[in-house]
Amino acid sequence: MRLVYFYRMKKLSIALLALVVTFNSFGWGATGHRIVGLIAEYHLSKKAKKNIELILGNETLAEVSNYMDFIKSDATYRHMSPWHYATIPDGESYTEAPEEGDVIVTIQRLVSELETKKFTDQDEAFALKCLVHLIGDIHQPLHVGNGEDRGGNDVKLDYFWQSSNLHRVWDSEMIDGQKYSYTEYASWINHPTESELAAWSSLEVLDWANESKEARNQCYETVPEDKKLSYRYNYENIELLNQRLLQAGIRLANVLNKIYG
Repeated sequence: MRLVYFYRMKKLSIALLALVVTFNSFGWGATGHRIVGLIAEYHLSKKAKKNIELILGNETLAEVSNYMDFIKSDATYRHMSPWHYATIPDGESYTEAPEEGDVIVTIQRLVSELETKKFTDQDEAFALKCLVHLIGDIHQPLHVGNGEDRGGNDVKLDYFWQSSNLHRVWDSEMIDGQKYSYTEYASWINHPTESELAAWSSLEVLDWANESKEARNQCYETVPEDKKLSYRYNYENIELLNQRLLQAGIRLANVLNKIYG
C-alpha cells in the first residue's frame, strides 16, 4: 500500500514539475497579456473594433490574449513553442529565423495572413488570437534572449525572499506585485503622450525585437550580486516594464487598425 502511495506521489511530483517548467517559458503572465489586450482595445478605431467583434464574438482582446499559452497543454500545438521568442546574442544583429520559426517571423506571417485571409493554421479567429499574444511576447525584454540562459530562466534568484528566476520576475512577479487587477493596471499606465504615440507607431516588428534586446541589458545589470531582489529592483525597473506593456498595447492596436480599420 505504501509503495502504491509513493508511486502515485512520485508521478504527481513529476507532473507538477513539468507544469512549472512549462509555465516558466511563457511570455508576460496572464495579467500582463490582459493588460496589453485591454490597452489595445482602448486604441482601436470604431470600425476595427466592430470587425474584430465579428471574429471573436463575445470574447475581448484581453480575454483571448492568453490563448496561445493555454493551448500549450495540447501536444498538437507543440511545434508553436519556438514562436514565443527570438534569439539575438549580445553584440550581434538578427539575421534570420531558425527553421522552426520565432516570434519575429511569426508575427510578420500572421499579419500577412490576416490581411490576405489565407491562413496556415486553422482560421481567422485562431490567427488573431495568436497575433494578440505574440505582440505581447516580443515586448517582454527576455523574450528576445541572448542564447545563453533560456531568456533568464537559468538565472536563479530570490524575489521578495522566495525562490524564482529572472524570466519569471519579468513575466509576472513584478506585475502581480503591484496588486492591481489587469483593468486597474491598464488604466494606470495608459497615458501615452502624442510624441510617444508617433514614435512608437513608426517602428516595425524587427525594431520591437531590437528594443527588447537593448532593454534586457537593464534586466540583468540591475540584479544585485547576492541575487536577492526586492523593493530596489522593482523601483529600478517598473518604469521600463510599464513602458513595454504600453508599447505592446499601442502597437497591437495600430496593427489591428491597419488590418480591420
